Amino acid sequence: MKMLTPFVIKAAVPNPARKAPPELTGKVDTVLGIAAWAGTAAGVAGVLITGAMMAISLKRGESSEHMGRLGMVLGGCVLVATAGPLVGFVFK
Repeated sequence: MKMLTPFVIKAAVPNPARKAPPELTGKVDTVLGIAAWAGTAAGVAGVLITGAMMAISLKRGESSEHMGRLGMVLGGCVLVATAGPLVGFVFK
């Protein structure tokens, strides 16, 4: 029995440039800047609120899971701060 060899077609794979239209980049940069600012503001507010809740609970003599909440807030802050570099690292 004779083995068939695979039929191979060689073709150039298109590789389009990763260049966004200039009129779009300014708008996207504005939206991402506002989102980054809002994320940073939310992180600062979260740390302040968690700290205030810890102080109030300490004064009342209550124990609570504030350290876990603070860890979540700080984890969110790290994600907001590193979002741009992480995406740039993955997609370059």
